[in-house]
Formats: sequence, C-alpha cells, structure tokens
Amino acid sequence: MPDICACITSIDDLPAALAAKDKVALYEVRIDLIGETWTTVAVSLPLPWIACNRLQSEGGTASGPESSRVDTLRRAAAMGADMVDIELATPGLDAIVRELNHHTKVIVSHHDTAVTPPYAELVDIVARERAAGASVCKVVTTARSSEDSTTMLQLSRRFTDAGIVAFAMGPMGMTSRVLAPFAGARFTYASLATGHESAPGQLTVDQLHAIYETMEMK
Repeated sequence: MPDICACITSIDDLPAALAAKDKVALYEVRIDLIGETWTTVAVSLPLPWIACNRLQSEGGTASGPESSRVDTLRRAAAMGADMVDIELATPGLDAIVRELNHHTKVIVSHHDTAVTPPYAELVDIVARERAAGASVCKVVTTARSSEDSTTMLQLSRRFTDAGIVAFAMGPMGMTSRVLAPFAGARFTYASLATGHESAPGQLTVDQLHAIYETMEMK
C-alpha cells in the first residue's frame, strides 16, 4: 500500500485524523491554515507529522514577517516534527536548512500555482533543492493537460534516489497524485474530508485508500 500523508487543515480535522491512523503513514500539519491551535493538533498525533507553514505566493495563507514564519517551523522541529516543509524561495534558505537538519528532516518545496513548467526547468528545481540540503525534494505544479501529469510522473521516476515528492494540482493532475508513489515518490497527499482539501485536486484519504486497495486486488 503506497504511503498516504493526510493533510490537517483545521483543528476540526483532528478526530478524522485519529480515525484514519490505520490508513495513512503520516500527517501534514498545515500551520498556516489551522492557526494558533496547531500545537494542540501536533501533540495529539499518533504518527509522524510534517510541519508546513506555507507561503502565500505558493498557495498558502501564512502572513506576517518572514522571520516569524520560519521561527514557527523551528518551534515545530523542537516539538518533534518528523519533517519540516520549507519553500525553495525562502530567503536565507541554505542556512535555515542546515540549522533544521540538526533536529529533523527537511522537505525543500516548490509550488507553481499556475502551470507545469518545461521538464528541464523542473529538473533544475530539484537540483537546487538538493543543493540546499533537502532530505526530500518536493515539486508541485498545476496541470493544464493530461500530459502535465505524465511530466510529473517522469520527474518522480528520474529522482527516486533524491527522496522525491512530485505531482500536479488541479482536476487534470489527479492521475499524478494517485500514481506518484508508483513512479518513485515517497508519498502522496490526501484530505481528511471533502471540502477540507489543502490544494486543488486532492482526493480524500478514504477515496485514495479505496483506489489503492482495488489496485492491490488486481
């Protein structure tokens, strides 16, 4: 069964997150969406969790000084986050990743909320994430055609050894979300309920788990 990461976007998701513990491998705590109660969520989780405080420019809602946003990720690492997700565009990234790597694993991520760039550009993005010291390289784009899903699956296949997570958002990218682990991605993301998606095109844990069970039966 491929690894599923359940995205927690509200403290109201906590009961569903606990109920899904046998269907998922880890959680993503979306600090920017949950707000101040994120610590209550984090300390309640029975499985490893990713701390994410997403930049507005990459689809998140984190506001305020950049130093405060990064300090929150440092706090999450100190609280025992198994991974911290920080954007490639973060100012002073290299030093921050070196610091965080002393405490936890670091996902260096890039999100394109408009398109799927050319393959060569995607390869360059992964190379820059690796150079920054990423434990996991994450590249998320927006699909405008079915070919974009294929491109992201090819990216996963190429960088399996880099600890890659790659897929495309939106309805046209749903195939890449489902198949990403089979192409070499470490895991794929799912919401805990319809209407609680953290990004466009996200299936629910139950939907994704049912698909994988059907594939196993075949």
